[in-house]
Amino acid sequence: MVDARYKKKLDDLLATCRKNLRSVDEDLITRAFTMSLEAHKHDLRASGEPYFLHPYEVAMVVAKEIPLDDVSIAAALLHDVVEDTHFELKDVRAEFGDAVADIVDGATKITDIFESHEVRQAESYRKLLLSMVNDIRVMLVKFADRLHNMRTLEYLPPEKQQRMARETLDIYAPFAHRFGLATIKWELEDLSFKALHRAEYDQIARQIRSRRREREHYINRFVQPIKKRLMDEGLQFEVVGRPKHIFSIYNKMVKRAKPIEEIYDLFAVRIILDSEDNSDCFIVYSIVSEIYKPIPERFKDYISVPKKNGYQSIHTTVVGPDGRMVEVQIRTKAMHEVAEKGVAAHWIYKDSRTPLDKELESWINWVREIFEQKNEEAPRELMESFKLNLYQDEIYLFTPKGDLKILPRNATPVDFAFEIHSNVGYHCIGAKVNGRIVPLNTLLRSGDQVEIITSKNQTPNPDWEQFAVTYKAKTHIRKYIREEKRQRADEGREIWEKKLRKRKVHVEAAEIEKFVRTLKFNDLQDFYLALRSETVEADTVLEQFLVRSKKAGAEGEAVEAEASDSLFSKFVSTARDFASGISILGMNDNFMHQYAKCCNPIPGDEIVGFVTTGEGIKIHRKDCRNVVSLRLAESARIVEVSWPPASGADFIAGVHVSGEDRPGLLNDVTHAISTFQNTNIRSVNMDSKGMFFDGQIILYVKDTDHLNRIIDKLKRVPGITNVERFVG
Repeated sequence: MVDARYKKKLDDLLATCRKNLRSVDEDLITRAFTMSLEAHKHDLRASGEPYFLHPYEVAMVVAKEIPLDDVSIAAALLHDVVEDTHFELKDVRAEFGDAVADIVDGATKITDIFESHEVRQAESYRKLLLSMVNDIRVMLVKFADRLHNMRTLEYLPPEKQQRMARETLDIYAPFAHRFGLATIKWELEDLSFKALHRAEYDQIARQIRSRRREREHYINRFVQPIKKRLMDEGLQFEVVGRPKHIFSIYNKMVKRAKPIEEIYDLFAVRIILDSEDNSDCFIVYSIVSEIYKPIPERFKDYISVPKKNGYQSIHTTVVGPDGRMVEVQIRTKAMHEVAEKGVAAHWIYKDSRTPLDKELESWINWVREIFEQKNEEAPRELMESFKLNLYQDEIYLFTPKGDLKILPRNATPVDFAFEIHSNVGYHCIGAKVNGRIVPLNTLLRSGDQVEIITSKNQTPNPDWEQFAVTYKAKTHIRKYIREEKRQRADEGREIWEKKLRKRKVHVEAAEIEKFVRTLKFNDLQDFYLALRSETVEADTVLEQFLVRSKKAGAEGEAVEAEASDSLFSKFVSTARDFASGISILGMNDNFMHQYAKCCNPIPGDEIVGFVTTGEGIKIHRKDCRNVVSLRLAESARIVEVSWPPASGADFIAGVHVSGEDRPGLLNDVTHAISTFQNTNIRSVNMDSKGMFFDGQIILYVKDTDHLNRIIDKLKRVPGITNVERFVG
């Protein structure tokens, strides 16, 4: 039961809501009123008044000047409860639900950030404000909160007055303009200007008051002939004098370096049409232009090309009686509501066709649809899920300790990890966003709390560079990849040097580098990396090098002798104990052999053999790049070989696939392979890039016919656009 002393205030608030809102949950507002009154019952403001009057007045501002919905009114009544009283957010959530609680929480967070002075620059403040808001109503409650604080600013100490006024002028007023809240914006500016430059404010205010009667008389003379013509045309309209705002006048005086007497648009009128036809505004413009001479360069058509915040109107300046210039604004009633009340007007006038920038228009249309639902129990909580982010180039994130990190849009946990510290980035293994574990390529959103999970065994994955967006993260990832590449090259060099030591061959690095360039490697590092990854074989290259360089010593001479004196018959006679299946020179003799890993031949491929010393014959595909260079250098070591009749053995093969990514694609791919003749898959590596994917599959096949039929089957999987065999 509401205290009798406050019953009148509750009745006034409910009456205002009924007048301005599309629907009103009076029970919700009454309960919020009661909780706020109870929570603040022992608190006083700086003025000595009961503190409850502040949230009450904030709710009245929302109800009168930004009439959104009853949820906003309830949140306005409760916006200081969590911050200043013994009630907690969970109490608000339990009593009023998620929508009200989240607006209260958002408003509290914004206040906390301001109080901490973490962000010093006004532009950062402005960006941070919206980044904190997933529900636009948070910002509207904050506008109302700030407006009432500014109206009662005189009760605060001078130093705090100055700080709050500067903050309002730098942050809240520009935001109110962006939201199209013209009336609130002007009042915030004038109140801030009054606190910051009291002498200038008083001087301009005195001059305006002293000329008020003269101005009103002149405006009346000016509008009489216009009114008569509009009535003759049968138009429904209202003509009002447009108030000039002190801060706006001051800015024009400073900008133009002129006294107030020469700021000509102190005379201004507004013609508001009760019409839904925008073309009526142009009819009125033509009438005004016939009666008074227009100043062409002062004509602005914001109806055809609205301002970014949705503002529409025709502005013109004409020469009125006595040669004085008067600014005239012409708009429909719906346009006027948008100009005065901004985003709130768009569902008050549901037929408004005011073009907006993309983000604001999407939000307005979506909110309007919710309000127009016939079901009174429509989930208004949905509003909280839409985020209006006016600053799309940056997002604002928080560590578990509440530290603020500013990152570019589309940043991921990897970017966040490197932003904290390079060591955190290097050992990042996962992340929690708002308490939930997410993949490292997850796109972060403003307001997210991010916790990085690390492991001392984790190292950067080269794939990270594809989705990292910050320079810092990309630089560290590339640095690590270069270092890892160097280490792998060192391992490849050790493989090579071990082969040289085993063959008791000594050769200068310069000679080796010159030689590997003939094999189409850029330098020794590329060659060593190829050895490490087994895309080339050390034995094959060494044999080629020894023959070409003539540095094999006695062993090299023996090799040459073998090549000229029935090399293969001698080799075959020493290798009969090794089971094979490969036929040499058309004979089914058994001899020691290995399948080259650089091209992975399988039955059905055209193959050749290359004689090595000590490790048998290496079987290559005829089109293998290593064989091409071997034929040029030591064709005598190339031996013709052939596959035996089908043996039933399995061979390694690789398939490259690419196309458009979609849910379930990987499952369809593996199913297509595994269900064909029970084909076994050794490994799958898929990489998604936006809408597309690219991947490699290693599998076991019987022969080329088996492989080709799998390739044909993969081509029929929806989404796959290219399938081909790959080697190395």
